[in-house]
Amino acid sequence: MARQAGAEDPPGLVLVPPPGREDARDALCGSTLTGLPKGARVGTGAPRRIAQLLAVRPDIEVVPIRGNVPPRLKKIETMGLDAVVLAVAGLRRLGLDDAIGEILPIDLFPPSPGQGALGIQVREDSTAIQDILSTSGDLAVDAQVRAERALLAELHGGCSVPVGAYAEVRSDGSLSLYAQVTSLDGIRQVSGSLSGPFGDPEKLGEALAGELIGQDARSILGDIRAEAAV
Repeated sequence: MARQAGAEDPPGLVLVPPPGREDARDALCGSTLTGLPKGARVGTGAPRRIAQLLAVRPDIEVVPIRGNVPPRLKKIETMGLDAVVLAVAGLRRLGLDDAIGEILPIDLFPPSPGQGALGIQVREDSTAIQDILSTSGDLAVDAQVRAERALLAELHGGCSVPVGAYAEVRSDGSLSLYAQVTSLDGIRQVSGSLSGPFGDPEKLGEALAGELIGQDARSILGDIRAEAAV
């Protein structure tokens, strides 16, 4: 299961460092972004992907789709879609690399926080299990995902809001975080990036969230929540 970013872990449970991370980017299957004709029908059910697509290509029609990866790919034929958007990680884990038309650029389509990493959750009091799993954990990936999750938590978001974030460890050992918040119609968008110490990823995530809030991110997310509540 992809490690998705909720605001907090449930009481009594903790996430342990994941064993590496697959490519975190999204892929367009069935076409390339520039190859999509005006009015093209693109399938995705994720608010983040809908918002990011419309920000880059406001001329397309986004068609809601659900289901596992193979059925979603099949909808290109069964629903007459021009393309669908899926996670590169899921496609590669299923051996479906050939279905990728284009891997979308991370600066325009930052992924869901934690995308591509495995979410391994254990009981907080299971110290023996945590000790065993700690030997296979990738501390760099753990720092990346913790920064991304902290940013989402500070924005009071979840996987149903259009927040994209991606962190990476630089050659000098510092941690760099990029994030973006987009309105569902793609018209309003704020983004930013920050770097900080590798050993304090939560502080980095919280700091960048603060910068996005200063750019009106909370207003964008608040409007989305208000619309969903109607």
